[in-house]
Parts: sequence; C-alpha cells; structure tokens
Amino acid sequence: MLWKRGKAYSQDLRERVLAEADDGAEVGEIATILRVSVSYVSKVLDRRRRTGETAARPQRCQLKPKLAALYEEIAAWVNEHPDATIGELQVWLRQTHQISASSGLICETLALLGLTRKKSHCVPPSRTARTSLRHGVTGGQVNEISTPLG
Repeated sequence: MLWKRGKAYSQDLRERVLAEADDGAEVGEIATILRVSVSYVSKVLDRRRRTGETAARPQRCQLKPKLAALYEEIAAWVNEHPDATIGELQVWLRQTHQISASSGLICETLALLGLTRKKSHCVPPSRTARTSLRHGVTGGQVNEISTPLG
C-alpha cells in the first residue's frame, strides 16, 4: 500500500489492525502482515487504548491562502481594470491593504478565482515582426546578413 502525503489510511485498514491486535498478534507482526509501519500500528492501538477512537481524526493545520480574505475585492478590482498587469495588482495590494504578494501567488489567486490576465483578440497578430527579422531588420536598423559564397 502506498502512503500519500496528507491522506489518512483507510478505515478498513485501521479495522484490520485492530482485529489483528485483538487476535493477539504483536505490533511488529501486524505491521509485517498489513505492510504498514510499526509506528502506524502502535499509534492506532495507542489511540484506541487512550480515547476509544478507532477512526481517523480530521486533518488539522490547514492554512488559509494569504489572499483569501481579499478574494472578492481582488475580483472586483480586476474586473474594473481588465488590462492591469500583475505588477499593478501588486502595487494596489500593497497600497490599499498593506499586503505584499509575489507574482506567483497573484497568478495562482487569479486562476483560483477563474480570472484571466490576457484577453484574446479577434485579429491575427501582426506579421511585421516576423518578416522584418527575416530581412535582417531589427529595431529600425538594417543588419548585414552573411550569405555563403558560392
């Protein structure tokens, strides 16, 4: 059985641990039979002995996102300023709410809120940038293009 971070083992496995212990098996034997750690088996048995609990407890220490309290205000601000950059949103957060947030946190927050930064345009992109590079024009200057002698 693979252990995944942050997830409790199934209730079925807990019940099998307790059943093996009730049948008189030692902690090490139970761990080997059920392919779990000795620590897990001893914790399950200890909790039942101390409190009578046989089920997993709810997860604790879940941190709320830093900007969770401001989700509505951020959404309203982004809707009022649809062309604003991440930097402008950072400045607004700092000035208005005295909160500094990284660009990554802001991007994650916008994605969580279902807001997009870039708007799609109906027109295709300009071809001048691609053709000017092909002809050796960059920044308004013509560069020499070396051609093989032949």
